[in-house]
Amino acid sequence: MAKAKMTTVFYCQNCGHESAKWMGQCPGCREWNTFVEEKISAKTAAPSLTAKERREAGTPARLSEIALKDEERMSTHMRELDRVLGGGIVPGSLILVGGDPGIGKSTLLLQVCRHMAADRRKVLYISGEESLKQIKIRANRLGEFEDSLFLLCETNLGIIEETMRHHRPDVTIIDSIQTMYQETVSSAPGSVSQVREATNVFLQLAKGMGTSIFIVGHVTKEGTVAGPRVLEHMVDTVLYFEGDRHASYRILRGVKNRFGSTNEIGVFEMQEQGLAEVVNPSEFMLDGKPEGASGSIVSCSMEGTRPILFEIQALVCRTNFGFPRRQAIGTDFNRVNLLMAVLEKRVGLQMSDCDAYVNLAGGMRISEPAIDLGIAMAIASSFKNRPLDDKTAAFGEIGLSGEVRGISMIEQRIQEAVKMGFTTCIIPKVCLRQVKNKNAGDARIIGVSSVQDAMDLII
Repeated sequence: MAKAKMTTVFYCQNCGHESAKWMGQCPGCREWNTFVEEKISAKTAAPSLTAKERREAGTPARLSEIALKDEERMSTHMRELDRVLGGGIVPGSLILVGGDPGIGKSTLLLQVCRHMAADRRKVLYISGEESLKQIKIRANRLGEFEDSLFLLCETNLGIIEETMRHHRPDVTIIDSIQTMYQETVSSAPGSVSQVREATNVFLQLAKGMGTSIFIVGHVTKEGTVAGPRVLEHMVDTVLYFEGDRHASYRILRGVKNRFGSTNEIGVFEMQEQGLAEVVNPSEFMLDGKPEGASGSIVSCSMEGTRPILFEIQALVCRTNFGFPRRQAIGTDFNRVNLLMAVLEKRVGLQMSDCDAYVNLAGGMRISEPAIDLGIAMAIASSFKNRPLDDKTAAFGEIGLSGEVRGISMIEQRIQEAVKMGFTTCIIPKVCLRQVKNKNAGDARIIGVSSVQDAMDLII
């Protein structure tokens, strides 16, 4: 029997570009050192379609003839997850869930299986990493499960496809995509070819059968899903599970959603019985905030449509070395250096010989410019060692000229601050016209046009 001819090709791990030889820079995405070598076997060509079959398969439809109806979403009975998904699971959708090892991806999806099975929906959990007994041990920790949940430990795509076509589940969990393999592809599981082929198979099953499929994806040390970048383009929704696995909180962030808004987040807390929803993230983030401490202020960030309050902490002290140390946790390091330069130039705070540390308490990572004013006021408060009012919140973007620029959704930010008991809100002056009630409840709204105006309130 003749052996299949093996061919060596090189794939870009970032965009999936294929090349006959290795290249330092990918011509597709312009990234460096992303090509990996793979050996594939030549496959015999599939029989071509007849002219009649091609005409029937490629018949276009008129836009006016396409009937629309509201998608009937399936609720997961987890409000935080439903929020990120845009209101629930859309039948026939392909959802990618990525995150660091041990962050709680499998636990979250097993809880989804529990709630869906309680609704008498047929759920199929396919694991390529755990045995049936291991899944059972984890399931016992979460609670009772209905009989409509089926488990399968398999990595062969052919067997998985036949099982799904036979059982026709409403929801399928694939844990994880890097363990699946196609027999016709000679490369190892987890390679670019295998991940791309497996995702394509599940895409066809989701759209053809109308089953919703959750795919678990491992992430690289850079925080992106392992495998080709085309994986994220093929799926309908991309969710990232963030947070420190040694801490109790977890943040589920939607970065792509064809059926809802992006950049929505859901906040969970890891407990002994699994992941519990955090209904009020602002209260959770401000828990333990010190009183009467310098270098501490509260700001507000918009995560999708949700305002979240959090504490900004700054520590500025004289350095004992020739080169001062600067460190930022939870925000952009370069942005902190820029704000310190603005404070030196526009306000006259000489901090060139000071160490500076900025921390966003609670573990969230926020890059929104609206937190600039809070960071600047926290740094100035620590430098002057003058505590800020514990019931004051500040939000606004700072420019290089020292001006405080307007931000979006100012009303929602103020309402969240008032709800949490804050009595003073420092906002950009240009946003005052957007605030209908200048004295929202018992809170006082102060508009500042420059960073100097903000510093006059604390210095």
